[in-house]
Amino acid sequence: MNRIMALVPQNLATQLYGFFQEMRNVTEIDDMAMAQKFANIIDGYIKTAQVAPGIPVATAGTAAAQTGATTAPGTLI
Repeated sequence: MNRIMALVPQNLATQLYGFFQEMRNVTEIDDMAMAQKFANIIDGYIKTAQVAPGIPVATAGTAAAQTGATTAPGTLI
């Protein structure tokens, strides 16, 4: 059985807290490097999201060559 995990805000808070602590110790702040690290934390957090199964799809073609697209939005959990 697959276990689907939801986004965990506490995980994001922990990573951001570490980032803020690190930035307090930097003597010469590079705004672009700081922005990139912040963006990487957010990007990594978002990529831990899972999409709930069961999104409706419409397909066409033979059993061996299906093509199609979802017909409803996915829901992050």
